[in-house]
Amino acid sequence: MTEDLAAESWGSTHITIKTFSYKWTISNFHFSLEGLSEAISSPVFSSEDNDQRKWCLKLYQNGFDEESRDYLSVYLALLSCPKIPTWAKFQFWILDDKGEKRNNVESQSVKSFLPYEHRGFKKFIPREFLLSRAQWLLPDGRLTLFCKVSMGHDVFSLSRQLSTIKVPSCSLTDELGELWENSLFTDCCLLVSGQEFWAHKAILAIRSPVFRAMFQHDMEERRKNRVEIKDLEPQVFKEMMGFIYTGKVPNLHTMAIGVLAAADRYGLERLKVLCEDALCRDLSVENAAHTLILADLHSAEQLKMQALDFITLHASEVSETSGWKVMVDFHPHFLAEVFHALASVQRPFLEPPLKRLKR
Repeated sequence: MTEDLAAESWGSTHITIKTFSYKWTISNFHFSLEGLSEAISSPVFSSEDNDQRKWCLKLYQNGFDEESRDYLSVYLALLSCPKIPTWAKFQFWILDDKGEKRNNVESQSVKSFLPYEHRGFKKFIPREFLLSRAQWLLPDGRLTLFCKVSMGHDVFSLSRQLSTIKVPSCSLTDELGELWENSLFTDCCLLVSGQEFWAHKAILAIRSPVFRAMFQHDMEERRKNRVEIKDLEPQVFKEMMGFIYTGKVPNLHTMAIGVLAAADRYGLERLKVLCEDALCRDLSVENAAHTLILADLHSAEQLKMQALDFITLHASEVSETSGWKVMVDFHPHFLAEVFHALASVQRPFLEPPLKRLKR
């Protein structure tokens, strides 16, 4: 610290954040879509029993205005508060038939609320999309909304004398990474496509159950302290090893397919899910069928579900791609899963009744 910036005491002001959530279930929701034009309001709620801030949720089945008439609009409304304004961020989800969160939307910044003022999303979800997935999103005709609110709760200040003791930040991740990058104190050799990489049995064993089995039991790898890694490109291997030592995968976006296979083979579950997330974000009409095959091959269930959902939503376009043709020719068993997913989004209660045949 320079002399000009030195101080004998210091102070800080803390803004405490209070986070709470609220679940609202509307039964017979399809009935309200057909017959009700007014907004629906939830029961009044607050963060806790003694909190004087009172809130409710508002749902407009036919949109908030002309622009959003084909959407459901959802809002968080402040009914009363002791101090104004109240500042808050908020998120909305729909809970599906398994209680999992779907269609996440979040306010992009902190919003101010005055009494009887509401803020939210006028294009929360298209009605047609919601009804096409009624079996998942409207189980037994119920719509369940989940709202999470983070609001500024209190402000307090602290003042202290300057401490002469400065605690350094933890550098464990960087230090472990340095062990790998510089091959320091290594005790085993990994052979990948003719290249030798030196590593540490203890770190490999604690991070991967597959490596642990190699070094724990009376196997050739334990006796020779040498492991041959087959069918893995060196760049993918190095990305996997970087994750094992540091928990980071900086180049995942360019090699997620190869890293997914490596993570599956060596039991790196968190890395596997990170790959699923990267591939899910990259889903497109062209790669959806291939991603479905890949997810099934590596038991990536979350990615498989997302790929099926995507194909269901874009069935006509996906069926024209080369990836779809490969799936039909070499993996025809997936067709049954795709057709089952398509059938499950039908809307039987919206279909017109069959006309009686005249005799």
